Amino acid sequence: TIKKEGHVPRASLSQSINQIAASRQKHTLPDLTYDYGALEPHICAEIMQLHHSKHHATYVNNLNVTEEKYQEALAKGDVTAQVALQPALKFNGGGHINHTIFWTNLSPNGGGEPQGELMEAIKRDFGSFQKMKEKMSAATVAVQGSGWGWLSYDKESGRLHIAACANQDPLQGTTGLIPLLGIDVWEHAYYLQYKNVRPDYVKAIWNVINWENVSDRLQIAKK
Repeated sequence: TIKKEGHVPRASLSQSINQIAASRQKHTLPDLTYDYGALEPHICAEIMQLHHSKHHATYVNNLNVTEEKYQEALAKGDVTAQVALQPALKFNGGGHINHTIFWTNLSPNGGGEPQGELMEAIKRDFGSFQKMKEKMSAATVAVQGSGWGWLSYDKESGRLHIAACANQDPLQGTTGLIPLLGIDVWEHAYYLQYKNVRPDYVKAIWNVINWENVSDRLQIAKK
């Protein structure tokens, strides 16, 4: 039989879509390196369990579903469907990216002050560690509705910046800044323990910040 060039039978097109979907590695919920109760009294076990096993898991599941639909739209050349899926990709993809960073930014052995190059960069760009904390806390508390506060690295200028993002907008994907330290101020991150007093939660979280992880992220960002 002679096949016409450029003609893809419907059956083989759907097979191709299925193959793409099957071969694509699905996103998974990352394991925590500490127990849900390890950050108490600053963040209670119930919050950590719900936040990780329910909220983050939902972003991961919805991201996988959205990516499958997006692959189908790509395979069909359906640009309208691709555009329609982009908000869900940004929201769930951002939720997965942000939380994956967040869990590693926290540690039961955290708190205190950073050391070495990170501390030098903080002093250079903010004047002192205390000033950086105050500036980041203020920007994070001021997020309207839901969102994140970030300590970030600007690769172009080689300097540290404080930034805030709404909802689950991923910092690097929307601003170009590289995330080093994130504070989640969605109410699911603190409401069970701190109710509507967001400043108390932001103040408490500094006691469990994993500065080694933040320092490692700075080293990687500078490469």
